[in-house]
Amino acid sequence: MIGNKSKYKLVVDYVIDGINEGKMKKGDWIPSINEFREMFSLSRDTVFSGIRELKSRGIIESNPGVGYYIVTTRVPFNHNIFLLFNEFNEFKEDLYNSFIGSIGNSAIVDLYFHNYNRRVFETLVNNANHKYTTYIIMSGKFAGIGPLLESLSGNVFLLDHFHSELKGKYSSVFQNFEKDTYEALVYGLPNLRKYKHIIMVQKDSKEPFERYNGLCTFCAEYDFTHECIEETQGREIAPKEVYMVVNDRDLVDLLKQAERQQFIPGKDFGIISYNDTPLKEVLAGGITTLSTDFKLMGRTMFSLINKKTIETIENPWNLNIRGSL
Repeated sequence: MIGNKSKYKLVVDYVIDGINEGKMKKGDWIPSINEFREMFSLSRDTVFSGIRELKSRGIIESNPGVGYYIVTTRVPFNHNIFLLFNEFNEFKEDLYNSFIGSIGNSAIVDLYFHNYNRRVFETLVNNANHKYTTYIIMSGKFAGIGPLLESLSGNVFLLDHFHSELKGKYSSVFQNFEKDTYEALVYGLPNLRKYKHIIMVQKDSKEPFERYNGLCTFCAEYDFTHECIEETQGREIAPKEVYMVVNDRDLVDLLKQAERQQFIPGKDFGIISYNDTPLKEVLAGGITTLSTDFKLMGRTMFSLINKKTIETIENPWNLNIRGSL
């Protein structure tokens, strides 16, 4: 598969170079599939992959039974990108803006969301096939997506969630949720020593359970008790508890409950919230956050799309210690 994806560029480059050098003009026929096969010693499928990319970029069209001809000599973009996010929030907006800012005017980018719905995810990916040169996919926890990705006609990249079974097949920029959580807690250990019990708050259907694995490892090594719950609403806070909160609604519920109990974050109990925002810097005297650098993730993904090698890159974490811890 990797070999074919590099070889089909011979077809794409032949046509684009011909246009740029003035050898091919609007309305000219390009070589046939068989002619390309003989020219570059390629398989029919590999040649057709190159044809599909040229069509997806709007450079050629077909006349059924006759062949393919050039419809524009203005080569539009190096990349026509299908970008699929799991959801859109303030953090993903940072990622998107960073990526778009890096890529500038060198590509068309169409953004879609699957909102953690497997059927929507598969429908969007299938409908996008053969329409783009590049597919950047944030799949979340969906397992068994290998065959779907293999069916795509262009270059595939993965964002945010790591799928070990796909390592070496596609370049990716990802969060190592288990390792990041463990290392961040070790880093924050001096502040955590005054607490006894750590509670992870996240809904398993959406969020990576690896975070809780990292918490369990930390607690076993440093003698904390722990538990995982789905929401904070209706829960009374006990002294010396630390809450690791993923959803901002749970963070708000937690702060409301603390106010009812007249508990002070960072004194009576602790809070670590995932994903930093400017508001958390000032909310309740400052909320400690554990966050990946989404802006860096966008820039790193941009750096990968023009590379021929497959790279798997961990995006770094940052624990911002504030008053709530």
